[in-house]
Amino acid sequence: MNTTDLMAASRRAGDHPALETTARVGYAVNGVLHIVIGVIALRLAFGSKGTSADQSGALGSMADNGLGMVLLWVAVVAWLGLALWQVTEAVSGGWEASDRVKAAAKAVVYLVLSWTAFKFASGHGASSRSQSTDFTAALMKQPAGQWLVAIVGLAVVAVGVYHVVKGWKKKFITDLESYPGKWIVKAGRVGYIAKGVALVIVGGLFVLAAVRHKPSEARGLDGALHNLLGAPGGEVLLALVALGLIAFGVYSFGRARHADV
Repeated sequence: MNTTDLMAASRRAGDHPALETTARVGYAVNGVLHIVIGVIALRLAFGSKGTSADQSGALGSMADNGLGMVLLWVAVVAWLGLALWQVTEAVSGGWEASDRVKAAAKAVVYLVLSWTAFKFASGHGASSRSQSTDFTAALMKQPAGQWLVAIVGLAVVAVGVYHVVKGWKKKFITDLESYPGKWIVKAGRVGYIAKGVALVIVGGLFVLAAVRHKPSEARGLDGALHNLLGAPGGEVLLALVALGLIAFGVYSFGRARHADV
């Protein structure tokens, strides 16, 4: 099979109704995840403690009840399908090289989400915070480890800035095949900006961990939101970011219906 045949086969697979439907469900489940994280963060802003305001906290909350467990298994399949669809987009061509790279990167993200959901659904979930710390510690043991951690942090900051710009300029509309309505667009704009701010803080913590040579400083999204809570006016700032994450979840439901898949 030559390259042209591979691209054609990938395009046919990506256009298959079953895979398209699974990808749309994946976007919807992504919406649920962001809403749950946003609610946890909002509770944290009002003084509640205990549940991590990140993916592990959200998925762990789902695993605590029967309906949540069903949703977790749906998430495993849906995120896997969304990852496969992103792979077909990266392979089939027809885009700029940067778009294909982004599709490949998104495929990795959704594969990780699918695997993480599987771990929680099967009763073996682990804290995202501890995973971030362990990853940072392992990276620091490598040659030029501090530089590698700093580069990871700067990359996450860059992704965060990209989200802010994408939200502010409403560039996310180009991801859709039809106009979702003004309220979904507003939710997307607020959501992308809030998610970008959170990612910038996450990346900053990685850079701080590199500078201080302390892997424990890299605490993922939960650590970023706790840092935000500790800032002047932190309760208000955290509440705004939490509402923004919920808004991103609402946009994700709109994307599930209107996405260009």
